[in-house]
Amino acid sequence: MKPFRLLLLLLLISGLLAWWSPPVRKALTPRHTVATTPNPARSIDDAGKKVAKKAEEARRYVRANRFNEQIVFLIDMQMASGQPRFFVYHLGKDSVINSGLVTHGRCNENWLEGRKYGNTVGCGCTSLGKYKIGYPYNGRFGLAYKLYGLEASNSKAFDRFVVLHSHECVPENATAEEICQSDGCPTVSPGFLQYLKPVIDRSSKPVLLWIYE
Repeated sequence: MKPFRLLLLLLLISGLLAWWSPPVRKALTPRHTVATTPNPARSIDDAGKKVAKKAEEARRYVRANRFNEQIVFLIDMQMASGQPRFFVYHLGKDSVINSGLVTHGRCNENWLEGRKYGNTVGCGCTSLGKYKIGYPYNGRFGLAYKLYGLEASNSKAFDRFVVLHSHECVPENATAEEICQSDGCPTVSPGFLQYLKPVIDRSSKPVLLWIYE
C-alpha cells in the first residue's frame, strides 16, 4: 500500500503546482500571440497632430511619384496597438475618413515588449517607411496585398513576404489591451480589410502606405 499512497501524494502535489502556476500566453496562430498588458503610447491628440503633419509630407510625395493623390494610408507605431492607429487619410478633404487597428511585428519573440524594427529577411519585425500597395492575391490568411518597400528601412519587404492582410485575432473596435502581434505584416481586422479593398482596387494609381514612429 505504501507505493500506492506515495503515488497519490505525488499526484496531489503535481495538481496543486499546476493550479498555482501563472497563465501562459498562447499562440493564436503560428504568427500571432496575445498580450497581457499594453505598452506605453502617445496620446490620441498627439497622434492626430502627427497624422496631419505626415499627411502634408505624403501629399508632396504622391504628387512627385504618381501615386493616388486623394487617399493615403498612415500607420503610427507609437500608438498602442489596441487603439485605431491605421488612418485612412483623404488628402482632398484634409481629414481622416476612417481608422482601424493594426498589428506590429514581434521580431521572432514570443511577445515583443515595446517596439523594435528591422529590415532583414527572417527578422520578424515591422519595417518603418513608405510602401507601394501592389496587387491582391489569396494567401495563407485569405485576401492579401503585396507591399513594395520604397526606402532603405523597408527595402526587403517584398523578399520578406510582408503584406497587407487581415486576421481574426485583430478586433474590429478599440480595446484597452494590446492586440496580437505579427511577423512584420501590417495585419488588420477582417472588416477593416473589406473597407480598404475597394479603396485599393478602384484606384487607377498605386496607394501609398506609410508606417512611421
